[in-house]
Amino acid sequence: MKSLLGALAFLATVWSLGFLFGWTLGRWRQAEAENQGEVAVRRHLTRHFTSPDYHLLNHVTLPTDDGTTEIDHILVSRFGIFVLESKHYKGWIFGNSSSSKWTQVLFRVRYRFQNPIHQNWKHVATVAKLLDFLPAEHIHSVVVFTGDATFKTEKPPGVVSIDDLKLYLDGFKVEALTENRLQFFVGRLECHRKALTQQTDVEHVAHLRRKFGDAA
Repeated sequence: MKSLLGALAFLATVWSLGFLFGWTLGRWRQAEAENQGEVAVRRHLTRHFTSPDYHLLNHVTLPTDDGTTEIDHILVSRFGIFVLESKHYKGWIFGNSSSSKWTQVLFRVRYRFQNPIHQNWKHVATVAKLLDFLPAEHIHSVVVFTGDATFKTEKPPGVVSIDDLKLYLDGFKVEALTENRLQFFVGRLECHRKALTQQTDVEHVAHLRRKFGDAA
C-alpha cells in the first residue's frame, strides 16, 4: 500500500512539473512571438512613416482607472492617431469582429486566443480619454498580423497583414492635425506613459492576472 501511495505521489509530482514546464514554455513562446511581431511592425513603421507628418511611440504603458494598459505602438500623424496591436501567428486564423475568442489552427491543433480587436478597444479608449479634446473619429484601431498566418475567414475591418499595412495607412489622407497639434499630442502621451522598467511589466502582468486569471 505504501509503495502504491509512493508511486502515485511520484506520478503526481512528475505531472505537476511537466505541467509547469509546459506552461512556462508556452508563455515563453507566446512572449517570443509577440516580441517578433512588435519588432517587425516597429521596423515597418519606422521605415515608411517619418517626421514631420508622423511620430511613432512603441511599447507604451499608460495608467487606467483599474491599473495599466500596454500598447504595442501609437502612430501619431497629421491624418489621425493609430493605435496598433501586433500579432505574430502561423497557420490558419478564424475570427470575426464580434466573437470574444479567435482560433488558430496549426498542424491540426486548435488554439484559442483573445479577439485582438476587443483587446485593442481598451487601448483606443485609454488614448481617447487622455486626448479627450480630439474627436473620436480621428483615433483608429489597427490590428497587424505578422508571420505567415492565413485568414480562413474574411478579415474584419481594421485588421491587416504587415504586407498591407503601408497601403492601409496611406489610405488616410484627410488632415486631422496640424504639425503643432501633432507635437502637442506626442508630448502629452510621453508625459503620461510609464517608464520602461521591469517593474512596469510586473505591475501590468499582475493587473492582467487579477482581471483575466492565468489565461491572460
